[in-house]
Amino acid sequence: MNASGLTQIYHKATMELEIAKIFIALLVLVNPLGAIPIFISLTPNANQLERKRIAKTTTLAVAVVLCLFAVVGETLLHFLGISIGSFQVGGGMLVMLIAIALMNAQPAPTKTTKEEQSEAEAKTNIAVVPMAIPLLTGPGTISTVIIYASTAHSWVQVVYLLISSLLVAITCYGALVLASPISRLLGQTGINIVNRVMGMLLAAVSVEIIVDGLYRLFPQLSR
Repeated sequence: MNASGLTQIYHKATMELEIAKIFIALLVLVNPLGAIPIFISLTPNANQLERKRIAKTTTLAVAVVLCLFAVVGETLLHFLGISIGSFQVGGGMLVMLIAIALMNAQPAPTKTTKEEQSEAEAKTNIAVVPMAIPLLTGPGTISTVIIYASTAHSWVQVVYLLISSLLVAITCYGALVLASPISRLLGQTGINIVNRVMGMLLAAVSVEIIVDGLYRLFPQLSR
């Protein structure tokens, strides 16, 4: 194999690794498994066809929110006069709170409240609110997307972020469509175990975000 072929393989492997890293980080934040019990409780009288329709609308909303902030995230920070470092530290702390809640098998503080869930039960369409926003794409997820977009060094990395966002949205669709079988298979205990593992991964992601933000705010730390 010539040098050109090896270079192509290297770039392809790097691309796949980068997409996988972003995908896992966003998937843990979105946490479609954790949304299954709420999805089932908000659609008690819906048949499978109706749940598919709701899941499709929710998936589209999740994809739009993630891709929108991936594209306009950096511009939004510049418009508000917020430095990337400051946003990374703040966003990383928010992500850490979500991670701690997941490890304790508790609802994340940035997700829906009991009052919001009660209000949602009276709504005829729960696909966008509260399922997509803020249950799946809450402040923590949006902050992370903006951070990844703001720290991208080229348009190629933004494309990686967009691809990862779409893969996360597709995963949400699969989880919601199969909500009943997954719930029966895992049970609340199984879902809590998965959430705790996701919380550990998310804690590591939050530390990386905070450390990188501190380096940007205090360059002398890297010396």
